[in-house]
Amino acid sequence: MGTGHGCGELYPELDTPALVVDVDVMEGNLAAMAEGARRRGVALRPHIKTHKSPWIAHRQLAHGAVGVTAAKLGEAQVMADAGITDILVAYPIVGELKLRRLEALLDMARVTVALDSLEAAEPLSRLGRRRGEPIPVYMEVDTGLRRLGVPPASPEALDLARKLAALPGLRLAGITTHGGHVARARTYQELARLARAQAEALVATADMLRRAGLPVDQVSTGSTPAARFELEVDGITEIRPGTYVFYDANCVAQGVVPPERCAARIVATVVSRPAPDRAVIDAGSKTISPEAREDGSYGIVVGRPDLILNRLSEEHGIIELHPAARGSGGAIADLAVGHRLAIIPNHICPCVNLSDVLYAARGGRILWEIPVAARGARR
Repeated sequence: MGTGHGCGELYPELDTPALVVDVDVMEGNLAAMAEGARRRGVALRPHIKTHKSPWIAHRQLAHGAVGVTAAKLGEAQVMADAGITDILVAYPIVGELKLRRLEALLDMARVTVALDSLEAAEPLSRLGRRRGEPIPVYMEVDTGLRRLGVPPASPEALDLARKLAALPGLRLAGITTHGGHVARARTYQELARLARAQAEALVATADMLRRAGLPVDQVSTGSTPAARFELEVDGITEIRPGTYVFYDANCVAQGVVPPERCAARIVATVVSRPAPDRAVIDAGSKTISPEAREDGSYGIVVGRPDLILNRLSEEHGIIELHPAARGSGGAIADLAVGHRLAIIPNHICPCVNLSDVLYAARGGRILWEIPVAARGARR
């Protein structure tokens, strides 16, 4: 993928801002994660929240994924409409309206539901009984994120698992966690330690449940930064990374991948040079996720370590000299109006959800458009 040097030479056929995906880099990412899972005998069930694209989901299946993970029923429905028939909805389904939608989805695909309470499980049990076919569920375990889930290897976990296993119309198919807290690690060594620890906590929970005579077929973890280390933990049976399809600047900062492994980049145009030390691009918070890193940056300006994208308004991105480069005189000398830049955003998932299409590129040329079919599918 191009670096952005030289006015007008970066994808001149595109109107900007645009989200461009280097399909060769993406395919390499898909192949590497699939091979890592295959070597360990672990199932790969990628989370589609990152790309929201049936076309890319089918590429993941072609690389050996056993199925996909979705956050919400809307995402799952888009995948089922595209012929994907093995879906984990990694989110509690609560309320009659959603249960009706789930029932329609069950006519199209095998759907497993993650949950962490009897309140969510009992209506599913009634639905499964009415349909005459048990609905598989994963019990959610909190291995450190402090979001959803019961404590690992705890009396609470054992009690809930026993109650889930006893419900007619349900099948306790496994346990699951999302180790999102590992992304808070400040060093690669800390990332490795946290990732292994949370995976080991999930395995310990599975061992406890099995000793109690409960079936736990799947022990499922989900985190791109943690995936490499989760695969090293004996007892993990399934991983659910999402961001790995593209990677992003957060993954670069965590030491997970170098920038050249980031397949998705926002191409933006300099629309103003209002001051010698400031440039303005046509990509703001309606294009780039407004999640800043500790240094105040909203992404990596590709090929320009001297620049920092450090402010966003809705339609404007403000670029200034990086603090480390300010000793050179305080001016950006070679960035003119009309110049195009590529930005690797900190968090790619919201950026995709802000885009109607992804532009597939190879060798610096745009080849086709990839619809973001599940964009906005948040219900």
